[in-house]
Amino acid sequence: MDRHASPLRTTPAPRAKAAATIAARLTFETVSHAYDGAPSLRGVTLDVEPGEVLCLLGHSGCGKTTLLRLAAGVERPAGGRVLVNGREVSGPNAFLPPERRGIGLMFQDYALFPHLTILANVMFGLTALPKREGEREALQALARVGLESHAFDYPHELSGGEQQRVALARAIAPRPSVLLMDEPFSGLDRRLRDSVRDETLAVLRETRATSLVVTHDPEEAMRMGDRIALMRQGRLIQVGTGAEIYNAPADLFTARFFSELNVIQGRGAHGAVATPVGSFAAAGLADGAWADVAIRPQGVLLDRPGTGIPGRIMERRFLGEVDLFDVAVQGLDGTVKARLRGGGALSPGADVGVTIDPAEVLVFPKEAAGPI
Repeated sequence: MDRHASPLRTTPAPRAKAAATIAARLTFETVSHAYDGAPSLRGVTLDVEPGEVLCLLGHSGCGKTTLLRLAAGVERPAGGRVLVNGREVSGPNAFLPPERRGIGLMFQDYALFPHLTILANVMFGLTALPKREGEREALQALARVGLESHAFDYPHELSGGEQQRVALARAIAPRPSVLLMDEPFSGLDRRLRDSVRDETLAVLRETRATSLVVTHDPEEAMRMGDRIALMRQGRLIQVGTGAEIYNAPADLFTARFFSELNVIQGRGAHGAVATPVGSFAAAGLADGAWADVAIRPQGVLLDRPGTGIPGRIMERRFLGEVDLFDVAVQGLDGTVKARLRGGGALSPGADVGVTIDPAEVLVFPKEAAGPI
């Protein structure tokens, strides 16, 4: 096809709506997996609702991508089952090849073919359609991501953000019932990542495909996901909305994943936990039991000397909308971090009074996994 003379070349126009698909339920039942004998997944059970955007969150090596590969059919589970709409696609009784699952996969590095035009890249998953129909579907997908005018360009002629949008167009063109995305924005700079991510989420909402998105960025997970599934060392730690996990984290690891924390040791006494910076409610903590008291920096309040607990500013860093302070507090060996808007005249060496906002405090008993 002549890239200059083809009647398929279009002029820029308002973006089309992405074609809707029939969303499917994706289910993992006690799934396990190992690489060379080393466990990568340990009995993971997870249900992704039809049309839901669920973010898999966790550090590198926690099993996120492995779970994606099992859903796609690139890997086989060592135990358990993967089901789509209740039908087993991987497990002891069946293994459906990737091309028969109705599942789309968007890779971290976009995986565009450098020798093919943008249009041909998007058409790659539409080989079952007649050529003209495949071209029409591919152009519609490109129109949705605003790249129809680049249909006859090649990947090296596009920016990183444009290549990501091509990869998205290729993933949605076959109208998959489930779309898997493996850290799709990690190769983009921060400013571009925000805009491309918002555009991608809009496309996912329009297609209504069930979406499983892998990320290591908690802010990204909260911005994109209807729910978040946090993983650690091959296990699910907590599943819920961003607000649920942020406000009621299952353990100290989870709390630290979503926020910087000041962690102070305390002991239980009469339904509270006593620390050098105050006592805080802890109804389930036994008298004398040790606990980790986690205080978010925005919960550390600085006022004039003589109020609260005596403290002294050791360092101040300007972060744009807020200032970050390191504060030495009477009774503590180290410093605590305070995050304030408009720190005013506070500067290193200044004496302050320190109080703690109880709403920004989480208490985790040493003997248990969850907060009180």
